[in-house]
Amino acid sequence: MTAARPGLAARLGLGTPAQRAWAMYDWANSAFLTVVITAVFPIYYKSVLAEGLPDAVATSRFGFATTAALLAGALLAPPLGALADRSGAKLRLLRAFLAMGVAATAALFLADHGDWRLGLALFALANVGVTASFVCYDALLPHVASPAEMDRVSTAGYALGYVGGGLMLAIALGLILGGPALGLEGTLPTRLSFLLVAAWWAAFSVPLFRRVSEPPATGAAAPLGQVVGDSFREAARTLGALRGYPQALLLLLAFLLYNDGIQTIIRMATIYGEELKLDRTVMIGAIVLVQFVGIPFAFLFGALAGRIGAKRAIFLGLAGYVAITLLGWRLTTSAGFLVLAALVGIVQGGTQALSRSLFARMIPASKSGEFFGFFAIFEKFAGIFGPLLFSLAVVLTGSSRTAILTTLVFFVAGAVLLARVDVAAGEARARTE
Repeated sequence: MTAARPGLAARLGLGTPAQRAWAMYDWANSAFLTVVITAVFPIYYKSVLAEGLPDAVATSRFGFATTAALLAGALLAPPLGALADRSGAKLRLLRAFLAMGVAATAALFLADHGDWRLGLALFALANVGVTASFVCYDALLPHVASPAEMDRVSTAGYALGYVGGGLMLAIALGLILGGPALGLEGTLPTRLSFLLVAAWWAAFSVPLFRRVSEPPATGAAAPLGQVVGDSFREAARTLGALRGYPQALLLLLAFLLYNDGIQTIIRMATIYGEELKLDRTVMIGAIVLVQFVGIPFAFLFGALAGRIGAKRAIFLGLAGYVAITLLGWRLTTSAGFLVLAALVGIVQGGTQALSRSLFARMIPASKSGEFFGFFAIFEKFAGIFGPLLFSLAVVLTGSSRTAILTTLVFFVAGAVLLARVDVAAGEARARTE
């Protein structure tokens, strides 16, 4: 007798209430990632907060602030992951860092003309909040999806993230462009958009806490101070434990490199376009385009991974990023920025989602918090070196155009390491646990 075919929701990776609620956190936080990190805040910073600063100085300070925030998040990730596992507090810790990120985002409303120090400080604090929340969020993936479901569930999260981020960006763009017609003058429409992002992020995170159960603690009950102290020691031991999963560790090293290039493009693209004097409305519209192009292609990458394997699908994404980098180096027009945005939408979500799910299949679920703490530290250290190298290149050359070529190193080197990952051996090693 032929087995019944799974329903559409299951085929998309949204088959259970817990999976749908888990994926909704991507919808929630993508408002911050899209509006604050990628589209609106970089332009607001360059044109309002950093007014009076030379272009190269403003760009480099933005890059260095991004680097500092990511470094803080990276150093926090391993002990946070260990603490989440030991204390059975993944959801509680996620809620705390969610509150931190939401509060900092809402406080951006206070930053106005010339307040580049306040704006960058709040931007950095919100980045630390969202980074720390991802450690706990990603660690929940093995608890809401089986190994066979992980690719689809992970890419479904990214797809919903594109929808949520795109809708919030469209609302923000409508508010900014239509502000004068509503009697909202000056910087008020942009500052109100930051309040809307904070509210969106908080409200759409609620299903996660209602539908996803807290995984059991892996350590014995102990006073909080002892648990925190032990978590730092366990984080150090986790690095040693990862050596027992050599394919997962090799994937992390590859991810460290190629995700560096991805994060640099995400975080520096708009401020790069601002330096090239491209049309601001077109640039924000291009980020909206990324979100909605990314929706079907995130699902497509999940389906493609089922046919050719996640590793090969990631290779296709990296090839796309090499082309994007070369085209970005030659960029001169706003129309070209739109083309690049469409190409990023095709490869971005699938490449990152499949990296997450591939790693999840090569680690034991009982240590997901610890190991995803190191996934987060590799991810955030990846976000450090690219913007740092980009910013240094801007300082040395006085322009972002040459700096954009530095991302090629990360994509090529990451692909070389990824080619050495033996996925079957990694999955077999995880099953022994």
